[in-house]
This record gives sequence, C-alpha cells and structure tokens, in this order.
Amino acid sequence: MSPTFYYILHVLSILVLTGYTFYAFAAAPESRKKVLMITGIASLLALVGGFGLQAKLQTGWPGWFVVKLVCWLGLSALAGIGYKRRGAAGTLAVVAVALVATAVVMVYTKPF
Repeated sequence: MSPTFYYILHVLSILVLTGYTFYAFAAAPESRKKVLMITGIASLLALVGGFGLQAKLQTGWPGWFVVKLVCWLGLSALAGIGYKRRGAAGTLAVVAVALVATAVVMVYTKPF
C-alpha cells in the first residue's frame, strides 16, 4: 500500500481517538463499553497507520517518533481513565490537548 493510505488511516484514526476521548470525559457511564471499544479500535488503527507509514518512509527510530509513541500511549489510556475519575475531567482534557499538541509539533518540526 502507498504511504498516502497509511497517512490517511493514521490521521483519521487519531481524529476519532481524540474526539471519543473528549466524549468519554463528559459521557454517561452507560456509554462506557461502546466508547472504549471505539477508542480501542481507533488506537489500534493509529498504531498500524503510524508504523505502516514509518516502514514505507524508512525513517528508522528517530527521537520524535518515540515521543509520538509516548503521546499515543497516553492518549489511548485517557478514555478509560476519564470514566474512572469523573471529577478530574478538566485536568484530563488539558493533558489530552497537551499530548495531541506535542505529537503534532513532533511530526512537523522533527527536532531530534
């Protein structure tokens, strides 16, 4: 498959993952199973898209890629944490924004 396919898969799945993570912070507890399934699938697709793109572009393991992996891992965990700690939704939202912003900065600046 082409790098464009992996890029689109990665970006779309990250958008879904981010959107449903924020939804989890405000959603009713009854929606937990559905939201966690969607975020889990989106997280897996983001991982496949990211590694597929890395393999196609043959970038290796630069530092910015490792930072993006850490951001992905943190964002993937936030939906579940949001359901467990309802009172910390504001703090978790700030953490989610910081993780997404860090990942975007890493991919476009590639500092190391």
